Parts: sequence; structure tokens; C-alpha cells
Amino acid sequence: MLDQTDAATLAMNDALGADAQYFEYTSSANPIGAKLISRVPYRTFHASLYDSGPTRIVPLDLSAELGCAAPATGPALAAHFVRIVAGEQTEFAPNATSLLFYAIDGSGIASQGDIRFAFAKGDFFTMPGGAPVRVTADSAADSTTRLYYVNDAPLLAYLGVSASVARFTPTLYPAARAEEALRKVSGAPGASQRNRVSILLGNARFPQTRTVTHSLWAMFGVVAPNTMQKPHRHQSIALDFISACQPGCYTLVGTELDEHGQIVKPQRVDWEPGMAFVTPPGYWHAHFNESGENGYVIPIQDAGLQTYLRSLDIRFAH
Repeated sequence: MLDQTDAATLAMNDALGADAQYFEYTSSANPIGAKLISRVPYRTFHASLYDSGPTRIVPLDLSAELGCAAPATGPALAAHFVRIVAGEQTEFAPNATSLLFYAIDGSGIASQGDIRFAFAKGDFFTMPGGAPVRVTADSAADSTTRLYYVNDAPLLAYLGVSASVARFTPTLYPAARAEEALRKVSGAPGASQRNRVSILLGNARFPQTRTVTHSLWAMFGVVAPNTMQKPHRHQSIALDFISACQPGCYTLVGTELDEHGQIVKPQRVDWEPGMAFVTPPGYWHAHFNESGENGYVIPIQDAGLQTYLRSLDIRFAH
């Protein structure tokens, strides 16, 4: 006969095992192939979502398709369009470690704690999580500010953690310096033969990954007139924003290459200024410009995290 202590132990063991499950390996090791978890979907978000109207934050939300807490544009990232009417203010206070902003139009003041700085069209800036960020649009009547904004809140929601330590300080990347760096790269010998003509925004605190924050990667790239940039792929999701283009710029996306290094049965995404689109992780993608002017693309990815995990697995078509 069990004594009371033994009975209590067995009851506790039963309770602790209530959630335990055991799966056969080959049927469960690939949850995407087994359709247990969804793939990251293709999706395009147009500038009409934030071109007019009142001050607001517009989540580019795919949480229903991804099966994760809203808002989420990818399993680890949430992208947003932001519109701030002249003289008005918006606060950002996600449970995130990294907030990245690109100023599409307008100008204003960004602040976090005791740090306060001005930004203008074309600037990038990053803020650490853990404290609210406030952005105020300039008060001139025609100075409505529009931003593209990405954070890593979905990653923290999945991990069940809260941001408590700032891994970097607010950092500003002025448009003039980023554009000059891109011009230098574009004019370098052999630039036209590179898979991408781009710069990566970095932060001195992350020398191992050379990324804009410890979790985020931000690229500023150009596709010259009447050129194409060959396919490449990586295991990080890409949240691509088009800052400027003319009709005739587009991206092809697909899962496989043929023997000539071309994407098989690609999905075509025609570029429009101010739009954003999702390039799923692991998919081949190539950029084309059949117009007479430069096209500019800004991919923001969770490649800071993927690079640190040694899992980015970036590959280039030959």
C-alpha cells in the first residue's frame, strides 16, 4: 500500500507529464512539409494604406496566416507604415529589443528618454527596446511625416520574454551619408558584376554580424537602369520596401532554380514607390529594372539574429 507521500509523488508525476508528447521522427522533423506549421506567405502592401488620413500606425499584419500573436509580418518581425500629421506625435512602446525606422517623407523629432534628435527624409534611425519612443512631425502645414518601421516584437512574444537591457543606443544614419556610401559602391570597378549593388547599415556594437542591430539587418540597394541582379536566397525573411522606382522595376521570387540559374515558375512583384512586400525565407529572388532610372530597395531582415546563430545560409546563383 502506498503511503500518502508516495501517492502525492505519483499524482505530481502524472500532472507534470500531462503535456508530454512523443512523435515518430521522420513524420515530425519537418513541420512545414507535414503542414503542421504554415510557410511565410507572399504579400504586398501598397502606399495607399498610409498616403492620406489621420495620424496612425498601420501594422502589416500576417499573424493569422502565421499563427502567431498580432501584429506580425514574419515569425520574428513586425513591419508597419506610419503616418504622422504635421505637429502631431506618435508613441512606440512595443515589447521589442530593436526598433528600426526609415523616413519616407517629411521630417521631425525622435526621442527616447533623455535622447532627442532631428531626422529628415531618407534618414534611417534605430532605437533599443525597453523604453517608449516618441516621434513628432514638424509643425509646418505641409510636413506630414511618413515612416517605414520594423521591430522584433514577434520574436519576444514567441520566446515569452520582455526586453530589459538595451543592447545599443539610439543611432542615426543620415540620408546624405547612406546615399554617398551607396554611390561609392555603385561606382566601384566591377560593381555591375556583383549579385547586389548595396550597402549594409551597421553598428559598432555588433562587429561579428555587421548588422544594424543585434537582431535586424538593413540593406540600402540600387538596381541601375536596364540591369538585373541575379537570384540569391537566405534563411532570413526579407521585408522589402521600395523607396523609389519607375514602372518596369520588379522582383521575381520562387523556390527553385533551373540549370541556367533562372528561377522556376516565379512569382512576380511589380515595384511601386512606397510599397512593401514579403520575400519568404529560403526563396530565390532576383531584381530587374527595365526602366530608364535607378530603382531603390530597402530589405529589412531578421538576419542579425540568423547570422549570430550561424543559420543565415546565404547563397548566390551562378
